[in-house]
Parts: sequence; structure tokens; C-alpha cells
Amino acid sequence: MRSLRPHTLRARLTLGLLVLLAVSCAAVGLAAVVELNGFLTSRLDEQLTETGNRFAVSLEHKGEPERNDHDGDEHADTRRQATGTFGARLVDGTVTNAAVVRPTGTLNVDLTAADRERLAVVPADGRGHSVGLSALDDYRVIATRGLDGDVLITGMPLEPVEAAVHRLELVAGIVFGAALTAAGVAGALWVRWSLRPLSRVAATATRVSELPLASGEVALPPRAPESDPRGEVGRVAGAFNRMLGHVEDALTKRHASEERLRSFAADASHELRTPVASVRGHAELALLHPGPLPPEITRALRRIAAESTRMGAMVDDLLLLARLDAGRPLEAAPVDLTRLVLDALTDARATGSGHRWELDLPEDPVTVTGDAHRLQQVLANLLSNARLHTPVGTKVTVTLETDGSTASLKVHDDGPGIPEDIQPGVFERFTRADRSTKAETGGAGLGLSIVAAVVEAHEGSVTLESGPGSTTFTVRIGNA
Repeated sequence: MRSLRPHTLRARLTLGLLVLLAVSCAAVGLAAVVELNGFLTSRLDEQLTETGNRFAVSLEHKGEPERNDHDGDEHADTRRQATGTFGARLVDGTVTNAAVVRPTGTLNVDLTAADRERLAVVPADGRGHSVGLSALDDYRVIATRGLDGDVLITGMPLEPVEAAVHRLELVAGIVFGAALTAAGVAGALWVRWSLRPLSRVAATATRVSELPLASGEVALPPRAPESDPRGEVGRVAGAFNRMLGHVEDALTKRHASEERLRSFAADASHELRTPVASVRGHAELALLHPGPLPPEITRALRRIAAESTRMGAMVDDLLLLARLDAGRPLEAAPVDLTRLVLDALTDARATGSGHRWELDLPEDPVTVTGDAHRLQQVLANLLSNARLHTPVGTKVTVTLETDGSTASLKVHDDGPGIPEDIQPGVFERFTRADRSTKAETGGAGLGLSIVAAVVEAHEGSVTLESGPGSTTFTVRIGNA
């Protein structure tokens, strides 16, 4: 039933207009039919009253008639009696005589038992009552008391009344149907014309909703056409345009802030590379001093060298992200993804000997178009992430597939999984599953953000599915 309901405001307004008009037409038609039926029935009662019970009285002293003969014509008084007039005489609730006026005279009526019962219950109050006689038709009858204590019934057919009422019903149905059709067409055109400004607002809102507003510079479409501000639609259009203006200002300021942040990250990363390298070089040089050094000094120099190495890697990662954010093009050349997977898994086995590493490759090599160095970095980061955040003994499976147009790389592990509250932002920068992880082993939280940025630069996608005992990263990149 829900699919049959109108979904647009225009359809609902048109349907509502038609429903109201149909209800009004039905009410007018019903009132007219009831009034006409009552009026004609009242006129028929008046005609019965004026005619009196002369015809029924003429049957009062008539002997028991033979059925379906005309020998009662000389006894029945048919003067001023319309054709179809019905007369009946009841004695002690039993019909003794019943006849109807025909153009050729009177005709005795062979009533059924049901007809006799219906006539017997008609009250002798001199008022009109409707009775259905199967031997004849529907009649309007008046019952009065006779001189002999019997009941005399006079009636006239209701067929003219019913015919007039049915004709009115037919005419009303045709007229109201045509009126509803014309009103529906005219109402739909009028509602459509009246809601044109709102349709333009909806079209503009649809175009805005299709724009990527998450990042980057955004050019909003032209504003919705203004209309009469005194009307509801005009006020909606004006408010919508003002809202678009505020959104455009906010997006412009956000884009400027992003550009400043990217520029700062790129400049800072570039400027920090040299001093970080100098600190690491001096620390390594001090460790090479031939003379004896106190253990505390040796340990401090080693920590300085390790932290400077880690800081250098972080600076390189930030510089890479800044370049990717700035839209720097990557190298586009055929890359043997199968060879990259084999090399990355070999390195992972060497650094993570406590894990079980498995490989599932297709028979034919898989080639994609991209930057081999950056794709190698994607594989290394995914495998390093699986090694660092799962316990020893975890099985890590790398699967490479292709359907001819897209290469799919999956890294699956049966570790404890990624917490649900971390999953929505797992590809954001500086996101770490366990913030208490040691800095020298846990990384800076840039690995997966680099994966997402590099894959996006290759016009691919990366997704995550994680739960207890199953975590899968899936990278999809178009084939060459």
C-alpha cells in the first residue's frame, strides 16, 4: 500500500484537491438524490390521498374473484384511477381480493404468500408505506379501515419515482465525473505552476547534495531563483539561498585553513629533515668514539639515534601526505603487483618470524598502472600493521585477485580485531588502536593514512572489515 501513496508535494496537493472535490460532489449528489426521492414519494402519497380508496372499496363487496380473469370489470370502480393502481382487501389479516388497473380494465393479481404477509403488516394509518410485491413491483400503498371492519389497501407503482431517481444518479455521475476529470487536470497544472519556485529550490538542493564537500575547494551552483517573499515558497527560497551563502563562506574559510595547514606541514617537514638528519649523524658519530664512555652516556646516545631515526621517518611520512594532499601526481607506469606482494611478504617474514604468513596468488601476474615505490609502501604498511597489532602466532594471509578490470589485494589476519570505536577513523592521521603502545614499536599512527592517501591517488579504494578473530583490509586498484 505504501507504494501507491503519492510521494511528491505536488501529487499530494492534487490528490487532496480531488478528494475534497469528490467528497463535495458525492455529498451534493447524495443530497439531491435523497431530496428528489423524498419529493417524488411525497407527491405520490398526495396522489394516493387525493385518489382515495375508491378502487379498493369497489373490491370490498366483490365476490371471490377467479384468478387472471376480467370478469370483475363491471364491479371494480376504475374511474379516475391511473394505470397500475393496485387495490387489495384484507379480512382478519388475510387478503381476500387483489387487483391492479390495466389499460383494458382490472386484472386480478395472484399474490404469493410472501406478498400477502407484506400486505398484512401494513398499518391502517392512512399514511404511505413502501411495499415490494414480487407478483408486481415496488409499490407505495395506503391502508384504511373499511365499513365492514376489513382493511382496504390502495397503492401506486414506485417505478416512475425510481426511474427518475436512477436517471438523476446517472446524470450526476456523468457530470461529476467530468467535473472531477477537468478539475484534476486543471488542479495538477495549477499546483505545478504554483510550486515551480519550490521545484527550482529542490533542484538546486539536489545539485548541492551531489557535490563532494568533505575537502578541497568547492564551487556551489547558482542560487535558487527568488520569488515573492510574501509567500511561503518565496520565504523558503530566500532562506535556502542565505543558507547556501553561509555554507559557501564556511567552505571557503575551511579550504583556506586546509591550504595553510598543508603548506605548514610541507614546509615544516621539509625544514625538519636536515636538522633531524644532523642529530642522528652526531649521535652515531659520538657512538663511534674510540674512547670509553659511561654506560649512561652510551644509552642516551643510542636513544637519541633511535628517536631521531623515528622522527626522520615521521617527517618523511608527513611530507608525503602533504604532497598527496596538494595533488602532486604520482608516477604512472605498469607495475607488477604480484612481484611487489612477493617482495613485501618476504620482508614481513624476516621481521615477523613469530607470525604465520600465507600467500594466495593467481596463476598469471597481475599488472596495474601506478607508482611502484608508493604501492610497495602500501603493502609494507598493511603487513607492518598486521604484525605490530596482533600477538605472536597470528596467521596473516595475503590474497591477490583480479577480474580483468580491477585488482583486489586483501590482507587478512585472525587476531583480536580492531575496536569498534576506532574503526570509523582508522584511516585518519595519528590514529592508534592502543594509545599506550610503546612509541618505538607502535608507530605514529600515519601508516594507514598513507595507505588511504596513496590508494586514493591511484583512483582506488581501501576498506576495512574487522571483528573478533577476523580483520581484513581490501585494496582495489584498476588494472593497466
